[in-house]
Amino acid sequence: MPLLPKLAGKRALITAGAQGIGLAIAEALLEAGCDVFVHYHSSATGSAALATRASHLDRRFAAAAADLTAPGSGDELVASAAAELGGIDLLINNAGSLIARHDLAEIDDGFWERVMSLNMQSMMRVTRAALPHLTAAARQHGGASIVNLASLAGRKGGHGGSLAYATAKGAVLTFTRALAAELGPVGIRVNALAPGLILGTAFHNTHTTDDSARATIAAIPLGRAGTAADVARAAVYLASEYDGFITGATLDVNGGVWCG
Repeated sequence: MPLLPKLAGKRALITAGAQGIGLAIAEALLEAGCDVFVHYHSSATGSAALATRASHLDRRFAAAAADLTAPGSGDELVASAAAELGGIDLLINNAGSLIARHDLAEIDDGFWERVMSLNMQSMMRVTRAALPHLTAAARQHGGASIVNLASLAGRKGGHGGSLAYATAKGAVLTFTRALAAELGPVGIRVNALAPGLILGTAFHNTHTTDDSARATIAAIPLGRAGTAADVARAAVYLASEYDGFITGATLDVNGGVWCG
């Protein structure tokens, strides 16, 4: 008799999961056997397709809009997800954005705070709200898992104008390590992904020029840009470590640009 996939029946909350990398992760988790709740902010582009796919796979699926930079929004989102899914085993913290490219001289306090709020504070709020549900899942099912989306910019500092974003993503890497140490004793594993150039997403369509993309690709040992599916496969792997021995780690998905 074949073994069931490790993620079969697991309940996953994905922030910013209706487009780009988040959408690819949501699709991959559905295929892996998860029930999925997707958060989105301004675009519900992929929600309908996810709902259809979930129905075909006989998986539960729901979605909700929220501005995760608003105080209390994380609590409301997590409560909705837990109610829809009956609990939360997996949390994928994917929400974040460069917002705009500004050098230090152009950065005012308001812009800095917006970048930090979207990329770091929102992650903390959602994770804090999800903690009781993840703890309960760990006790009942032998483990729970958090995957935080960072960036190659958090490793290398990023391209020009990404000072605030790179700083925030570097903080995500530290948050991941510190939280792994804190939550390990209750059976919650916390890991991160640091994608490099992932074309075909709204992020790079907005913030990366064709010339910049070509120059970046020329320096990638594998000779190509990444895709959202590349990141999704890595996310499913780390998510499946809810009962494993990997925690506090960052998996770099960049074609060999960073091998730290």
